[in-house]
Amino acid sequence: MAERRVLTEHLRTPNAYQLDTWQANGGYSSLPTLFARQPAEWVEEVKTSGLVGRGGAGFPTGTKWSFLAKGTGHPTYLVVNADESEPGTCHDRQLLTHLPHLMIEGIICACWAIEAHHAFIYIRGEYAYAAERLEAAIAEAHAAGLLGQTVDGHDFPLRITVHRGAGAYICGEETALLSSLEGDRGQPRMKPPFPAVAGLYGAPTIVNNAQTICSIPFIVRNGGEWFAGINLEPESKSPGPRIVSVSGHVERPGLYELENGTPFREIIYDICGGIPNGRDLKAVIPGGSSMPMLPKDVILECTTSFESIREHGSHAGSGAIIVMDDTTHIPTASWRIAKFYAHESCGKCTPCREGNPWSVKILERMLSGKGDARDLRMLDDICDSMERNSFCALGIAAAWALAGGLRHFRHEFAALIDNPGDVPGYPSPPTYTYIR
Repeated sequence: MAERRVLTEHLRTPNAYQLDTWQANGGYSSLPTLFARQPAEWVEEVKTSGLVGRGGAGFPTGTKWSFLAKGTGHPTYLVVNADESEPGTCHDRQLLTHLPHLMIEGIICACWAIEAHHAFIYIRGEYAYAAERLEAAIAEAHAAGLLGQTVDGHDFPLRITVHRGAGAYICGEETALLSSLEGDRGQPRMKPPFPAVAGLYGAPTIVNNAQTICSIPFIVRNGGEWFAGINLEPESKSPGPRIVSVSGHVERPGLYELENGTPFREIIYDICGGIPNGRDLKAVIPGGSSMPMLPKDVILECTTSFESIREHGSHAGSGAIIVMDDTTHIPTASWRIAKFYAHESCGKCTPCREGNPWSVKILERMLSGKGDARDLRMLDDICDSMERNSFCALGIAAAWALAGGLRHFRHEFAALIDNPGDVPGYPSPPTYTYIR
């Protein structure tokens, strides 16, 4: 099956980041159609499209827009979440770096639909080059009359502010992002109220992922039914093209834009060329490191639709597909992932603040040959506590990441207890002390 390139059609077009090149390839052609209809009509059109958030939660975009509080006396804001920090994920960076005007066009469309006059792009601090490209593109758009007091000649004032994060994974969570944007410590907020009611500066706010916003111009140009038709599973409610980042043990890792419902079997063996060196597939994490991994026999029966991945015991997440061959030692991989979440926990709630470092310590003990039968039960209890009691999704996702390995590869964890230190091809982890 070939890729279905919609958002990425001009990703490799020379100078596509420049306004004249972008317009020569159809850029901003959605604006006449956009302004010909009322904002509320576009909210309904996005509902018709079936577009769901591409950042991880998979919530219907049009429905989220319809939740905006009206008549509050406060302005409405759009915040683009470009804090792409989920391990294994790298597609937003490519869109922002090579197609910044697509992002601006998407922001214009979204702001018209939700009646917002100020948009913020919260971009990962490490994406300095992408931020510079965005700022240059915004300046070009201003000079061309596409931003400012009017947009393409229409009486619709709009400004865009680029805000660089400071490398905190937790700021990918929408309310922590808003706290950081306001200048406070990046920690999640209690919900309700949800951002659509009281978000940035206490005003109604829509927070959408970068890829979600970049999808909007194509819905405006071609219609919601066209977007909904890009779907190999007619019963699926997560249609449209989606960019995935494929990494790990495949011949051709990279970015691929695929039609909803593409089978993982085709992604791994046809599109990405299979497993290198004649090795066998062992497991796949289908949506970034925070999603539960699935073993070979399960993932090969699964497709990229949100529903299919959920039915098979994981989540589509950020669209980062991490492939592991049969040389992968799952307890070691789980330890490395747990270290990441222990480091990135914001420390606000006890289950996440304590559970993640304890997971790391227990896994280190097991990998060094000093584990005992109680350790597996303790890991189960920690995962259960984090999933049930964490304040935000970071603790829940960290629990999922570890629980997936424990569920499907428990025998490998148990082998560390039955055969202490016997990890073929994998040395014990280096001495590591977690410092809070």
